[in-house]
Amino acid sequence: MSIIEVAGLTKCFDDITAVNKASFSVKRGEVFGFLGPNGAGKTTTISMLTGLARPTAGSIRIAGYDGISDIKKAHSHIGVVPDESNLYPEMSGYENLVFCASLYGMCCSEAQERARLLLDEFGLISAKDRSFGVYSKGMKRRLTIAAGIIHNPRILFLDEPTTGIDVVSARHIRRLIEKLHHQKTTIFLTTHYIEDAQRLCNRIAFIAEGRILALDTVENLLDAFEKNIVLPVGPTVFLLRMRRPLKRSSPICQSGLFQKKRYRLLQKKRLIFSPLCRFLKNGISPSMRRLLYVRFWKMSFSILPKGKKGAVCEIFEDIWEYITKRYEELLS
Repeated sequence: MSIIEVAGLTKCFDDITAVNKASFSVKRGEVFGFLGPNGAGKTTTISMLTGLARPTAGSIRIAGYDGISDIKKAHSHIGVVPDESNLYPEMSGYENLVFCASLYGMCCSEAQERARLLLDEFGLISAKDRSFGVYSKGMKRRLTIAAGIIHNPRILFLDEPTTGIDVVSARHIRRLIEKLHHQKTTIFLTTHYIEDAQRLCNRIAFIAEGRILALDTVENLLDAFEKNIVLPVGPTVFLLRMRRPLKRSSPICQSGLFQKKRYRLLQKKRLIFSPLCRFLKNGISPSMRRLLYVRFWKMSFSILPKGKKGAVCEIFEDIWEYITKRYEELLS
């Protein structure tokens, strides 16, 4: 059953169309990823879904309410975590949460209990009395998420939750998202990190220039492409020496063939780079590794869509950008 239904959603600013006839639905309890480059229309879409911006055209149904005419009734079911925190820097973490709870009509004792519970759950209890302004970026992001779920919303909107923070904090936030998902919270997640989408989301939508170009599970979207990985490893004599260990040791290789001084790995299953990367780093001898013209961390992978050639993604995090730019051509 869908908890969010969007049809023909459009937002124009003068002669600029920020969102162009977007249509999609979000299932109850799923993590729905919304991927696209900066300026694609992700934040504008969230603003319309949460009532911060009025659509130029289209319809929204959220938590059983009309998302345009009855958005105030839906607000008690919605939590919003913006890309930039909206909490008060001069107030402590604890005071910020208690204040946010009071905005949803919680009594003082209930608000205080809920604030302490979330501070402990989010690993911030030791910093509860510090001013929010002195928190690190990762701590600020965690407290902002805590404020977004202070009222136990059925739907949580997360706008770029792991952008601009350190690796450890990003990992902590991913775990929090996974925990909320296990608690059956519906999560609408905007990001431009494909690894976040692959790890966290049940389905993802790719948006570019305000238009949704593709919507499906990560696996089904990538199934639209031939998962051919090309290693630019040089002369044929080197390839002949690498062929057997590559086919034997790489856990993702189904078969391999030589083409113009390159070794092409034919992968028939889901596109996963990490096993190949681990193999190239640790699974071959130093002498064999030296046969590569480029080192492991400078390798480039060629992702060849069906019927197309020459599209190169240098690192796997940029696959989403390739799909965003090229998927419309495949659909035509």
